[in-house]
Amino acid sequence: MSTASDPGALLWAELERRLPDAVALRHRLHARPCPSGDEAETRDEVLAALPVRHGVTKVAGTGAVVRVGAPGPAVAVRGEMDALDVTEETGVSWASRRPGVMHACGHDVHLAALTALAGAVDRVGGPVPLLAVLQPREETYPSGAREIAEDGVLEREGCQAVIGAHVQPLLPAGTVACTPGVVNASSDEFTITVRGQGGHAAYPHLTRDPVVALSHVVVALQTLVSRGTDPMSAVVLSVTTLSAGSAANVVPGFAVARGTVRAMRTADREAVQARLVEVASLAARTQGCTAEVEFVHGEPVLDNDASLAAAATPLLGESGLRVSPDLRSAGSDDFSYFSQRHPSLMLFVGTHGGTAQLHSPAYLPSDDRVRDVAYALTAGYLAAAELHRQRTDNEQGAHHDH
Repeated sequence: MSTASDPGALLWAELERRLPDAVALRHRLHARPCPSGDEAETRDEVLAALPVRHGVTKVAGTGAVVRVGAPGPAVAVRGEMDALDVTEETGVSWASRRPGVMHACGHDVHLAALTALAGAVDRVGGPVPLLAVLQPREETYPSGAREIAEDGVLEREGCQAVIGAHVQPLLPAGTVACTPGVVNASSDEFTITVRGQGGHAAYPHLTRDPVVALSHVVVALQTLVSRGTDPMSAVVLSVTTLSAGSAANVVPGFAVARGTVRAMRTADREAVQARLVEVASLAARTQGCTAEVEFVHGEPVLDNDASLAAAATPLLGESGLRVSPDLRSAGSDDFSYFSQRHPSLMLFVGTHGGTAQLHSPAYLPSDDRVRDVAYALTAGYLAAAELHRQRTDNEQGAHHDH
């Protein structure tokens, strides 16, 4: 933790003072979750807890960007607003009051932590202004982060870096992963439609069975990763749904498979998609059928800025959090759209300790994790501010030398 002689000490102290209010906000948000695309109530609840004297910019439908501090270069901190279509099974008094909708991914924790940081910066000041990014539609398409990034609002607000944090039950409580480089995979969904010639199940020789053809396709796809990609580069291809026909004595005219492709390198992402189309077509053709492949292109690779990660690591340690040396996963997050345009840092905050996994109806991080996420976001914010100061000093020095 910072000492009294450290200019950041006031910020850390004010952050700690605001945590009880942040936890209370977390409970309110958790009890009234809003699904993707319908986050206006959540947005307004969070705006009421934020200092908005310098203006609010509405963006991405139900999203908003709030400037905390005077005009000029700033650091953006993201908080996601949407909940999941999950029926809660936690049993707490502040459980979801909306049937079938739940904050099962920790977004309530992230938002509460963001308000604590923004309030602290507003109250005691910060090294640079802060942009509180209230993002809709993290869990579904079209991506809220992509829409915010493409809107250009962050550039107009002088954004120098974007900071995010996500709870992660793969890590112990009190631990934060601050990993440079690629930390999350790209994610794309595919639909394969195999078309043949239907008919009576008693006369298979008069049909071109798309069910058999699709089965060949699914088996053939298993070699795309095991024999088609570098084993040192992570790629995941999963066929997750199959559907065909409706009667036991009828060979259907078509069969459909759906699934997902994830990759830790953009080159692998593109290569596997191209090969998937080729393999599906060839495998279906061996059975006298055709295959059509459609993609829904999702999040790109999430790449953490190495300088930000290096600058944030000692600050995390000083705050009392343990720093995990490495955490990468084939999960995806649309925070990656920010990392394509700005130096960005996604921190993973451990929650393990009796909790279920992400997206589970029983997943409920402890209220103590609001503090951990707030501290992680603060470390990222201060690291980004320090790097901005260093760049500014170098540019001014170069100008004077010239």
